[in-house]
Amino acid sequence: MAASAEKVADTVIVGSYVEMETEGKPKSVKSKLSKFFWDGGSAYDAWFSCASNQVAQVLLTLPYSFSQLGMLSGILFQLFYGLLGSWTAYLISSLYVEYRTRKEREKVDFRNHVIQWFEVLDGLLGKHWRNVGLAFNCTFLLFGSVIQLIACASNIYYINDNLDKRTWTYIFGACCATTVFIPSFHNYRVWSFLGLVMTTYTAWYLTIASFLHGQVEGVKHSGPTKLVLYFTGATNILYTFGGHAVTVEIMHAMWKPQKFKAIYLYATLYVLTLTLPSASAVYWAFGDMLLNHSNAFSLLPKSPFRDMAVILMLIHQFITFGFACTPLYFVWEKAIGMHECKSLCKRAAARLPVVIPIWFLAIIFPFFGPINSTVGSLLVSFTVYIIPALAHIFTYKSAAARENAVERPPRFLGGWIGSYTINVFVVVWVFVVGFGFGGWASITNFVHQIDTFGLFTKCYQCPPPTPPMVFNTTSAPAPIHHPHPHRP
Repeated sequence: MAASAEKVADTVIVGSYVEMETEGKPKSVKSKLSKFFWDGGSAYDAWFSCASNQVAQVLLTLPYSFSQLGMLSGILFQLFYGLLGSWTAYLISSLYVEYRTRKEREKVDFRNHVIQWFEVLDGLLGKHWRNVGLAFNCTFLLFGSVIQLIACASNIYYINDNLDKRTWTYIFGACCATTVFIPSFHNYRVWSFLGLVMTTYTAWYLTIASFLHGQVEGVKHSGPTKLVLYFTGATNILYTFGGHAVTVEIMHAMWKPQKFKAIYLYATLYVLTLTLPSASAVYWAFGDMLLNHSNAFSLLPKSPFRDMAVILMLIHQFITFGFACTPLYFVWEKAIGMHECKSLCKRAAARLPVVIPIWFLAIIFPFFGPINSTVGSLLVSFTVYIIPALAHIFTYKSAAARENAVERPPRFLGGWIGSYTINVFVVVWVFVVGFGFGGWASITNFVHQIDTFGLFTKCYQCPPPTPPMVFNTTSAPAPIHHPHPHRP
């Protein structure tokens, strides 16, 4: 039985794609360069994709979360949710391998089809699971794309404030729409690598610049002070380590998807080397000032290094927009029957309607920072924590399913009993703390932002304009005019 399962698992490893069908043919220098920059399906590509996608604009909002949570809670929540996210990413990868193996036993060909999470749920658990997974996943990725667009406008404002943030949102919405031309995650090789280099620079810039700046005069570190702020900060960290909603698409782009098992954990460990020092350093330097400055760039003095960090984050947010939006493109293509079309231009044109609601929502809710926590509590909690854990429990609830499982839980975690215990803990914790308390806190904070700034606000958290200097021309009395006496 074990040998049979291993043989079936091997069929997963050698799954072929359209991009790989030219193997064995002579290649020109142009095709070799194209493959080097464009054709990524290795375990390293997957690691770069996971790490690059996981830490984007949240790098700039984590100091804001630290001011709500306090230093100790901020560090502990990052470590805790990092491990929790790695576990549920492992569950998703395990269910993907199970689904694909079963389908390949039935001789299903995936060469012109990208498998997605809702299809995994459909194949393993039925249409009701598919519908719930599709609704949560698409809504989360929609707002994930919205957040990237908001972040672009928020960041560029610190380089050029001649235009308000709403106008910058219009501009970057048009720029991000060009991601319709990137076919799949298989083609993000160079972008994933560059994206991680950019966030690495930004993280260490925030760390070093904060220490060089030193603590502001009278700095206070009073967090946590309110339960609303505490759970808002916690759900932003939940959102930070919930970037594995695109796990299935990244795995499907791999030549050997079975190698994904621990890739997300390794990506998370690297991301922690960026998020922990940067968030701690900025909070140490500015303390409670961060409660009213959700973007860390707003407190650091203008310099060429800061401008470079802003520019690199802008490019990276364009990449992350593509990561979040590409699964939505796939869903839309499948809905209108364009997914297997081989014309890149036709597929790009068909994808454009997906960008329009994202653009519109970014203009309605430009609340950079608070929107992360709201999305984290209401959407991320179910999409990448609760649903994968429950799906794993129900997929392997029978003894026969566990016996024939392609991927068995690690023995050092207690095998099936250990995985079941961890899954129950994930469901209960995230539902109560993430969705329950986090939902209450983040919605309360989000409503407060709407009451304070209003929907469609032109420039969220922008400093008030400096009034023009008016010279007082009436401070001295006008000289009295004495008429000349008439000469005789």
